[in-house]
Amino acid sequence: MSFRLLVAAAAARRVSTAPRTHRHPALAARRGFVFTAPRAEEAVPQHGGQTLVEKIAQRHAVGLGAGEAVRSGDFIAIRPRHVMTHDNTGAVIPKFRSIGATRLADAQQPVFALDHDIQNTSAKNMAKYHSIEQFAQTHGSRFYPAGRGIAHQVLVEEGLAWPGSMVVGSDSHSNMYGGVGCLGTPVVRTDAAAIWATAQTWWQAPPVARVELRGALPPGVVGKDVIVALCALFSHDEVLNHAVEFVGAGAHALPIEDRLAISNMTTEWGALAGLFAVDDVTLRWYESCAARPRATVSADAVAALRASVEAEPSRWIADRDAAYAKHLWLDLESLTPHVSGPDSVKVATPLAALERRRVSINKAYIVSCVNSRAKDLREAADVIRAVQKARPNSPVRAADGVAWYVAAASSQVMADAQASGDWQVLVDAGAKTLPPGCGPCIGLGVGLLEDGEVGISATNRNYKGRMGSKKAHTYLSSPAVVAASAIQGFICSPATAVSGAIDSAAADTRSVRFGIENAAPSPCASAASAASAAASDAIRGFPTSLAGRLVFLPADNLNTDGIYPGKYTYQDDITREQMKAIVMENYDPEFSRLVQPDDVVVAGANFGTGSSREQAATALLAAGVRLVVCESASETFKRNAVNNGLLVLESPRLVQWLRKRFQSPDSAPTIVSGLDAHVGLVAGKIQLTDSSGASVYDGDLPRIGKAAQEIIVAGGLENWVRARMAAQ
Repeated sequence: MSFRLLVAAAAARRVSTAPRTHRHPALAARRGFVFTAPRAEEAVPQHGGQTLVEKIAQRHAVGLGAGEAVRSGDFIAIRPRHVMTHDNTGAVIPKFRSIGATRLADAQQPVFALDHDIQNTSAKNMAKYHSIEQFAQTHGSRFYPAGRGIAHQVLVEEGLAWPGSMVVGSDSHSNMYGGVGCLGTPVVRTDAAAIWATAQTWWQAPPVARVELRGALPPGVVGKDVIVALCALFSHDEVLNHAVEFVGAGAHALPIEDRLAISNMTTEWGALAGLFAVDDVTLRWYESCAARPRATVSADAVAALRASVEAEPSRWIADRDAAYAKHLWLDLESLTPHVSGPDSVKVATPLAALERRRVSINKAYIVSCVNSRAKDLREAADVIRAVQKARPNSPVRAADGVAWYVAAASSQVMADAQASGDWQVLVDAGAKTLPPGCGPCIGLGVGLLEDGEVGISATNRNYKGRMGSKKAHTYLSSPAVVAASAIQGFICSPATAVSGAIDSAAADTRSVRFGIENAAPSPCASAASAASAAASDAIRGFPTSLAGRLVFLPADNLNTDGIYPGKYTYQDDITREQMKAIVMENYDPEFSRLVQPDDVVVAGANFGTGSSREQAATALLAAGVRLVVCESASETFKRNAVNNGLLVLESPRLVQWLRKRFQSPDSAPTIVSGLDAHVGLVAGKIQLTDSSGASVYDGDLPRIGKAAQEIIVAGGLENWVRARMAAQ
């Protein structure tokens, strides 16, 4: 059975050509996508060119029909260049074996890199690491042991996350590969097991946001400041579950290290990918990599890459008539150093304003995959050198009471920093060194924040409890600001660390200039073709339609703990009948009594947010629910749902209609609407009828393509894999 693509319906938005500039954003934005239906009042655009995301996805799509082009919203089968797993390889291996797989479909596709818990030398962890290494050796796959570096950095250094290709990883920061022009995006563990077994999995091409970086960065402002500012300026989920393409003169002027940092933290911004186009900066960076002693990147491969970019430039950029979901812009010339937090990436303060508050710190960190490359360590060391020059008669050390931790992103980065002298400068200034790996950023190993402490970190997440105690506070900044703050003992600029005093008169009060324009989304299937969809578009066993009572759950942010309580998550002996009894227990204990088999559940925004537990999907299936329609859904929940045979569709217009009809301050959490839903899964239509059979609502839903149909018919991705292996 082969995967085939049926062009699915995609989100549609109004076109607004008038840019708006905001000092403080109050931007109306969709909160996500999952098979997004076009809004009825919006025109469906005609097919135009492709975005760069669509072009790269097209190269990795499996089973496309003649003339089919990948568009945002399409549900496609993909064969990625590589799939990365790290310490979680230990959890993917039993899942791989449980589906009956005994060999890898393509031994060169998986990449195993140990990086998360490398400070843990317990017998249990060492046995886990050994079993992963043995698995890699048995199957002849690439394996990078603890100490080689953070997986994302290793994939870039080794030329595995290659420009123009698609690489997925069982880690949320796989977005980072976009910094070198590689479409990187995360997958869940079931996907990783499926790729090991069949070389492919499914992907819904997301809506694409075009982010234009205008002008050039002022001195002292780096890529970390760009993404910290973007997360805070556009903090209303403007790019949630989108892919982001960075364009403009400012994007082309950025060095690769800054691009990697920006792409990396598009994860925290809510995006599924953050992509820069390949340009001369990219090519020259790869040429320098190929010229290194014991180079891990082939000079021939780099020469071929340059030849392709120069001979086929249109292959490496978006088409001029490509349609985007929205257009955001940021004037880099107006940007100053920014600090994120505390405890949220959606809050950022200009450094000049924050340092006047003299926020004392207890710990400082230059670690993680976002900001521990050679350029980052050099910029931190240059701060120390500048301070030492200003204070020639006294050694420069971290302030009393400040513990400072430094870890290189990889062994190669560490060797480069040692050779340049930057590493020793940091050590002499009191930095405590950690092995190349994730460490404190993921809350593992030594140096974690304790109750009441404040930390400043060049990492990518500052959620409460992420780097230690939930009673601690974390700020994020560039490595140079971390170094300056470690020396002074409070959050401050390098200039303040050098002079020893805050120059309040010199504080920069410029406003950051930025804006957003709604744009036409990537073209979806025409209305005519959607209306003419027939049973022939469905594979054998897939229902072209379904009908059931409509049950409305009006709450937004109904998380996985509300759907399936955490206390049951690790009770592996719970039966389907028991699951049916406890589904939605934390949201509404009455739900299990009210719901009936084949009910169509309609929910609010951000449905399924929270943990990655698969039982949130399987419990709904146990209750007889086959379809959930929501305003938006967690991407992780969506993947878990489809992987287990549960359809999740998105229709903001339907949810808004139901809110007006049923929601009130005293409405129940579960509303049995008295309406029947008639859903055309292939045609992409939904009709609601009342008790008399009269139609009260007609709307569009995304069509379900054949790639998704095969998984649903099989009863989930694992069963699909088993069937595929049996057929072979």
